[in-house]
Amino acid sequence: MGKLTVGALRAVLVVVLVGTVFVQTLMLWALISGKDPEDGSLPLTALRVITILGMVSVQVALVCVWRLVTMVRHGTVFSDVAFRYVDGVIGAIVAAALVWFAVTAVNAPGQRDDPGVTLIMGGVGVAILGVALIVLVLRMLLVQAVARDAEAAQMQAELDEVI
Repeated sequence: MGKLTVGALRAVLVVVLVGTVFVQTLMLWALISGKDPEDGSLPLTALRVITILGMVSVQVALVCVWRLVTMVRHGTVFSDVAFRYVDGVIGAIVAAALVWFAVTAVNAPGQRDDPGVTLIMGGVGVAILGVALIVLVLRMLLVQAVARDAEAAQMQAELDEVI
């Protein structure tokens, strides 16, 4: 990866991280201060807690991607250490899907007249799980690449002994 690409990606990661921390701070303030009374249309307290948890899953994914980008930059991404961060991304995506399903469940009682909204929201949750499956497939490709890299290193060592 080029320096410009890494710099741009890191800038995006920082902006998203700062944004999620800002949203969490606002949600915590609303929970603690109690200055935003619920009008009864939605359980806002539950949605605020869910939002805070959702932001945590995003933050975990951001940190893991940051570490993976660092490993790519240093040329160490084809190692067993990378699996920990890829697994972290997968876990964060699954957690985000579960959080989304929680939002869907909290929102569902208000959608009795139009259950299509709940179905669409459930479909979005399934799509989020699909992203986790895509990252899992990419992890399997990384496993193959790490194995090939180790095999190539072993063959190089054997060739060096012969020479």
